[in-house]
Amino acid sequence: MDFDDQSVDTSQLDDRRGMGVGTGLAVGGGGLGIVGLVIYLVANLLGGGSAGSFALSPEQAEGGAGAAEVAERCNQEGAIDEFDDCFVLKVFNEVNEVWTEEFDRRGQAYRPPRLVYFEQAAATGCGTASSQVGPFYCPADQRVYIDLGFLEQLQQEFGAEGRFAQAYIVAHEVGHHIQTLTGAEREVRRAQQLSPSQANELSVGLELQADCYAGVWSALADQRGNVSITEAELDQALRAAEAVGDDRIQQKAQGRIDPESWTHGSAEQRRSAFLTGFRGADPAGCDTFTS
Repeated sequence: MDFDDQSVDTSQLDDRRGMGVGTGLAVGGGGLGIVGLVIYLVANLLGGGSAGSFALSPEQAEGGAGAAEVAERCNQEGAIDEFDDCFVLKVFNEVNEVWTEEFDRRGQAYRPPRLVYFEQAAATGCGTASSQVGPFYCPADQRVYIDLGFLEQLQQEFGAEGRFAQAYIVAHEVGHHIQTLTGAEREVRRAQQLSPSQANELSVGLELQADCYAGVWSALADQRGNVSITEAELDQALRAAEAVGDDRIQQKAQGRIDPESWTHGSAEQRRSAFLTGFRGADPAGCDTFTS
């Protein structure tokens, strides 16, 4: 996967690695990750809880102690290819650059989210989260949270391997940020409260739309020269989308499939949603709630 430049912008990063946080495992009130609550439910680890107030030190809120080190290391020649944290951050930069241009083209303002690197657990605007929820986005503080160690484990265990698989994961989470900016996330949460029996179905729609947005970003980034995507790399994203389908995860974790409990969509649905976005290259084509 080739980028149009090798510059890594660390101003979008909060690096909390090595910073301790409470041991609570609750995640509440926010956007879900690619695997998110599915792993929690399958493994019976979800501890309830709800979004609450939290306090970060000024160092945590403004990038963390490691931000300066990341800035120096990631802007050295070859660092993007060598280090996962540099690569993921570079993808995050490019995702935000493309969406900024796309929103501007449509006469709209884009407010980029922030990226948080953490280890084991993190305090978020949506409660305290364990890395076991996988990469996730919290709409309350508009941040994407990634434990790089768990991301590697996720890729190995579920077959979501390859550099562009990582790019897909980042783009999916920023897709949830797009939903926050457009109001879709808020509307879905309200609809879930009004009709609890449709909560899972609505959640699937939200996740598939984020997959579609990831496909849109991939196409636009390739067309505009931000990144150069090969057929093999596109296949990595498609295999990653399939790997984190609810049916694949349930079959692997519990040996059976329960469609009624799905919150993210099947392997085929997730692959199809990404392809819809990639082929259409238009966020307006990502209506996953009326089909």
